[in-house]
Amino acid sequence: MTTTGSAPVPGRLLGSGRTADVYEIDGAWVLRRDREGWSDAAAEAAVMEHVRRHGYPAPAVRTAASRTDLVMERLEGPTMLQAFAAGTLDAAAAGTLLARLLRALHAVPGRSPSLPGVRVLHLDLHPENVILTADGPRVIDWGTAEDGDPGLDWGMSAVILAQAAVSAEPYAGVARATLTALLADPSGLDPSGLDPSGPSGLDEKGLAEALRRRAANPTMSGEEVGLLAAAEELIRSLSARDLP
Repeated sequence: MTTTGSAPVPGRLLGSGRTADVYEIDGAWVLRRDREGWSDAAAEAAVMEHVRRHGYPAPAVRTAASRTDLVMERLEGPTMLQAFAAGTLDAAAAGTLLARLLRALHAVPGRSPSLPGVRVLHLDLHPENVILTADGPRVIDWGTAEDGDPGLDWGMSAVILAQAAVSAEPYAGVARATLTALLADPSGLDPSGLDPSGPSGLDEKGLAEALRRRAANPTMSGEEVGLLAAAEELIRSLSARDLP
């Protein structure tokens, strides 16, 4: 990966999220540009390269030409959310897939050999950030990634889905079913504490921190923050037993 150089010239706009836009460059590469100036493209690229080296399905990275510009592999296929809308993916399969992607990520060796229990966390792993390519699912949008306890990653995915599930949006039912499948995953509900030999799952500490972070997220509306209490209640009601 090249971390310096002139900023690439963006082509056609391919999509936009809360804080970033994705532009066409050529057939193989796209430019992801952070329009809010919050991202660190080089740091994001380093995380993606680390997990890719260990076989995790993140996009390849070509350059981080500036703090806000990241050139990465162009992926063809729908997001999980788009697949829901098209009727090609059901919620139960989606929840199981999210659980598998979380487990696989937390099985990747951490970046600090002196901290064997610490893993790379995505912290925004939900159906809009998984692209279903012909070669399998690929996880995008690593701008929030950090190192930490896997329980927080499970908590963030659960809270994001639960907020959608208790909202008035038309996809609320799908979000609830996806959350139900995520929480039904055996390794997501029966962690034995943080174990360097394998991923942990949702726990009390991770859920509490996820709720705190979502409440403090400046990209969220007041309405979305107002859904957090109901989201927490839903997560607890769907859990098979008390969280550790």
